[in-house]
Amino acid sequence: MPDRSFLDWPFLEQRHREWAERLEAWCAANLPVDHGDVDAACRDLVAKLGKAGILEPTALDTAAPSPLDVRALCIARETLARHDGLADFAFAMQGLGTGAISLFGSDEQRKWLRKTRKGEAISAFALSEPRSGSDVANMDMSATQDNGGYVLSGEKTWISNGGIADIYTVFARTGEAPGAKGLSAFVVPADTPGLRVAERIEVIAPHPLARLSFEEVRVPASSMIGKPGEGFKIAMSVLDVFRSTVGAAALGFARRALDESIARASSRQLFGAPLFDLQMVQGHLADMALDVDAAALLVYRAAWAKDMGAPRVTREAAMAKLYATDRAQEVIDKAVQIHGGDGVRRGHIVESLYREIRALRIYEGASDVQKVVIARQIKK
Repeated sequence: MPDRSFLDWPFLEQRHREWAERLEAWCAANLPVDHGDVDAACRDLVAKLGKAGILEPTALDTAAPSPLDVRALCIARETLARHDGLADFAFAMQGLGTGAISLFGSDEQRKWLRKTRKGEAISAFALSEPRSGSDVANMDMSATQDNGGYVLSGEKTWISNGGIADIYTVFARTGEAPGAKGLSAFVVPADTPGLRVAERIEVIAPHPLARLSFEEVRVPASSMIGKPGEGFKIAMSVLDVFRSTVGAAALGFARRALDESIARASSRQLFGAPLFDLQMVQGHLADMALDVDAAALLVYRAAWAKDMGAPRVTREAAMAKLYATDRAQEVIDKAVQIHGGDGVRRGHIVESLYREIRALRIYEGASDVQKVVIARQIKK
């Protein structure tokens, strides 16, 4: 049974505890799922999550607008990740893909949110390019004004939900100023002429990823999110909200690894006694528990600060994302060691956790980039 004492921490309210119970019940009844056909599995998960109302926190409720509840997002990602990494992925991308629309979108653009919150449309966040992953300001993709609209040309890569999304939030260079100040954001439906999947990308933990090609993709001026030149600000604002949730997903993976390790150490006999009786194993488990609790404190501090109205939580979110993902890697590595040969057997839960965690230290800001972010923030 996973440790749930964190739900009583002062960072969370009664509604969050009730949300956690609701999520736990749904996960127990519906997860894990078959990952054999990853596209079909993601589509099915989005539909089921939407039908159950679990996608509601991922985007603005247009009928009763209020700020996104980052703590609810973190609880959802931690719980889903503990049960099934693909379920966490499906949930997370619905939020990240529509984050710019929730925060900066027009009334017309926000009509998409009714569909994504119900699981009737899949969303994606198209920011990274072949030459600009961490260096967003170095973006090549262009958006040129033409006949009252814009023509998008270029490529995006490592796009989660690429190939199965119904709507993309796309960032491109509109050229109002050099570097970061010349970027803008657009809503681009997947069926827009000229937008195609150039390549499906296979990674160690199967997720739907793709390289997208934009060949003179024409969109109306009304598809721009916010104002011209605000793309970088919009992208960073979205990451400011969702970066701490990446830490929450890592926390979910780490909790599962710890739980599996405690069970293994308690049941496995070695030299006539439980594996747990070895002091070295106890040391590993103690380190794992310490890393889990420390990560949880950083994740829920960042989420709480944002929910309390902080305009930016760049430092807090970067710390949460960096620490939670890096330490989860260590926790899971120890879990593999405790499980011995079973830990590297294809299909075992700790083997799948080992594959799932690695990407989290790269996407939405690699660990090394987070260190730069933190350093710049503490210098201010």
